[in-house]
Amino acid sequence: MKVSLIVLVKNEIEAMQVILPKIKREWYDELIIVDGNSTDGSFEYAQKQGYQAFKQKENGFTAAFLEGVKKATGDIIILFSPDGNSVPEKIPELVNKMKEGYDIVTVSRYLEGAKSYDDDAVTAFGNRLFTGLINLLFGAKLTDALVMYRAYKKSVINELKGGKVKSMIETRIILRAIRKKLKLGEIPGDEPSRIGGVRKLRPLVDGFKLLMMILREFFVIS
Repeated sequence: MKVSLIVLVKNEIEAMQVILPKIKREWYDELIIVDGNSTDGSFEYAQKQGYQAFKQKENGFTAAFLEGVKKATGDIIILFSPDGNSVPEKIPELVNKMKEGYDIVTVSRYLEGAKSYDDDAVTAFGNRLFTGLINLLFGAKLTDALVMYRAYKKSVINELKGGKVKSMIETRIILRAIRKKLKLGEIPGDEPSRIGGVRKLRPLVDGFKLLMMILREFFVIS
């Protein structure tokens, strides 16, 4: 199974210089960097290091995700954050778990003693709250429904993404995968603190949007 590692970047030069060299070449078949029009040299650094990099056409995380998937040629898509939150050494474990026949595998921050060192009181509460709500509404048994670090079958993304680019695509795909009773797996993995840069999450605004999206998916209004 061919592995495409998609790295979403926006002004993460400091972390990229630390994290990207830790990703061993034998762990993937292609590495695609999607740059959200960085102004700190992130894109230029990626090019100088010889990575396949391009600037996204539309704004936002969902657009970056889908544009990266469109360019990817792998059977397995791994979404990776270069800000320090994603541990590179988990990539082989993700791939091995996918090879057991899973459709989506998540690196859970709350499974079997794993921990997020990037959480604050608000995000920790929100992560637990929304994961619990998803489990309650959709009859799932997830431990971490919101983390970005996941592996997907590319065919599953294409099937479940929907026709129109929308927000919070990664969680939307998880909800639709649960409804379709696809095989979802988790492996434990710590989330280190970010390295430099600025956190893009807006807890209250994004939390409200996430709640509305969950309810729409629950009532199948999409």
